[in-house]
Amino acid sequence: MKIIDGGICAAKGFKASGTYCGIKKPSVDNINHDIKHKNDICLYVSDVVCNAAAVYTQNKVKGAPILVTKANLEKSGNKAIAVIANSKNANTCNADGVEKADRMCELVANELNIPKEQVIVASTGVIGQILPIEPIEKAVPVLAKGLCYNKNLEAATAIMTTDTIKKEYAVEFEINGTVCHLGGMAKGSGMIHPNMATTLNFITTDCAISSELLQKALSDIVKVTYNCLSIDGDTSTNDMVCIMANGLAFNDEITAEGEEYETFKNALYEVMANLTRMLAKDGEGATKLLECICSGAKNLDTAITVAKSVICSSLFKAAMFGEDANWGRVLCAIGYADAEFDINKVDVDLRSEKGTISVCKNGAGVEFSEEVAADILSADEIYIDINLNDGNTTAKAWGCDLTYDYVKINGDYRT
Repeated sequence: MKIIDGGICAAKGFKASGTYCGIKKPSVDNINHDIKHKNDICLYVSDVVCNAAAVYTQNKVKGAPILVTKANLEKSGNKAIAVIANSKNANTCNADGVEKADRMCELVANELNIPKEQVIVASTGVIGQILPIEPIEKAVPVLAKGLCYNKNLEAATAIMTTDTIKKEYAVEFEINGTVCHLGGMAKGSGMIHPNMATTLNFITTDCAISSELLQKALSDIVKVTYNCLSIDGDTSTNDMVCIMANGLAFNDEITAEGEEYETFKNALYEVMANLTRMLAKDGEGATKLLECICSGAKNLDTAITVAKSVICSSLFKAAMFGEDANWGRVLCAIGYADAEFDINKVDVDLRSEKGTISVCKNGAGVEFSEEVAADILSADEIYIDINLNDGNTTAKAWGCDLTYDYVKINGDYRT
């Protein structure tokens, strides 16, 4: 497997575009006083009809795009050609939301001369504000005209809200000697606490695989990647992960589980795990990436539950911001995890590029140098190694520290 460039355009037959239509307010450069318009809407399209799969937020409040996309894929038999997505307005909790989301699909369908039900729609941003459709009506022809096989960056920047960096990742792999590609883009900085999906994540591949196995692979990998991410404990109303497979690598279609399917799943994990890591590192106001590795568990669910419990602890996240090796907060979070294990067997180490320090052995604290610990925690990527000493299964969870800036960002996010 090889890491490559291209994001959602890394796979053969996918082209993209992005533009500014006016949903985002222009930003002003305080130094030069220049007005800047950042992309706020994007479109990407396959040359041929794709098998498609998706997972959606489990929040009872669901954005209109979620409802429309789900209905479209059901009508089309899990087939899709195009995806349109906007940022800054979630089109959620609006009386006309479904009508607007459906209209976005219709605009793309008319412009590309494809069935409306083969269009996926997504929105992200402020909840409860009416989505203006007029700017989108003007933007769709521009997006369609601008479609190109190397404009993944235009699309990746168009879905950013409070994100500080674009998030893309792609790989090249082989299925029985046939070279295939799989890539994706993601957005998200806050309101991230997954439940079946998290943030907006778009994945494309030219590998030929049935829609049934595509859905199974996506659901399985979401469980150990995006669902193991938490920034602030809030599950968004618009969370969605979708994947499209157009088969243009011309490998024999994967229709049964086996070696080829596992190879595909490994590629999917590589992309989704790295996008998850990027999302965690770019959490709102974050200064540190936190990665918790729980090993020695008797099963996967236990390992995931314990790792996520630590990552979700606000007190622990605050301690990491303060570079305080307050290991008691780790043990506390492990202790209230909804899983069965013997706390008296648990070991905990804190680790970074600056070294490793043991802070807990057999459920009890051990002596360590606070100065050494502080130096280890001064790095911008911190690893929390937990060993339950109860089995052979390992899982990871990702998050970030909790900082003053998180409150500042969310104190006036809407206004």
